[in-house]
Amino acid sequence: MPDLTIEIDEHVATVTLDRPPVNAIDRGTMAEIRDAFRSFDDNREVRAAIFTAAGDRAFMAGVDLRSVGQTAGPPDEVAPTLVTDPPRVARDAMWAITDCAVPVIGAINGPALGAGLAFAACCDMLVAAEGASFGAPEINVGLLGASAHVSMLVGRYKAREMYFTGEEVSAAELHRLGAVRGVVPREDLLATAQALAQELAAKSPIALRLAKESMNRVEYLSLKEAYRTEQDYTARLSRFDDATEARSAFAEKRRPNWKWR
Repeated sequence: MPDLTIEIDEHVATVTLDRPPVNAIDRGTMAEIRDAFRSFDDNREVRAAIFTAAGDRAFMAGVDLRSVGQTAGPPDEVAPTLVTDPPRVARDAMWAITDCAVPVIGAINGPALGAGLAFAACCDMLVAAEGASFGAPEINVGLLGASAHVSMLVGRYKAREMYFTGEEVSAAELHRLGAVRGVVPREDLLATAQALAQELAAKSPIALRLAKESMNRVEYLSLKEAYRTEQDYTARLSRFDDATEARSAFAEKRRPNWKWR
């Protein structure tokens, strides 16, 4: 993958975006992100994932404006979906993170702007480097951004303020608002994300996957529907050996031995 690197170590997959100078992405990069996170769904070795970027200038500075309006190739060779629904690749890339079978930690090393904010919002948890920021500046360049993603990170009025003005908000402010787990020195960012990922990876891989799927399904349901759905997922988990092993290990004060059965 020209714009991404993927490393898997101790059940943690680290996906690093590297598209100098500011990690602005085009359709090709989006397709790479889509394929990377989908690949973890059927990979038993992956229990948690980290999405970060190379360099100090930006996590992702949105869509590469040079690619806006460009086709993916000669008209007679472009896939039909790109003809009838050109933005689909962006949605597919975002949903690949949202629907990734394992929890995804966003390690935000710099400004996450436009599409960068949207991709960050699709992660399950965020840690950020000092000096990182979030913004939806599309209105300033003749585009409209993902207001729904902004609203996932902040409340209604802050979201509208960010969306209409295009102003950036510091990672420290998003930490205060509860969207970012922690803000750390740039040199400690990846280690912080990896420590969190290892904490997750120590848990039952089956429980983690069912928990992620359950939370995605109940997020916008009514309380009664949501809790009933969660009870169904609890019943599903209880049929796996991991559920019994979790209780035994807890009672015996030992590390659990997880098995895929």
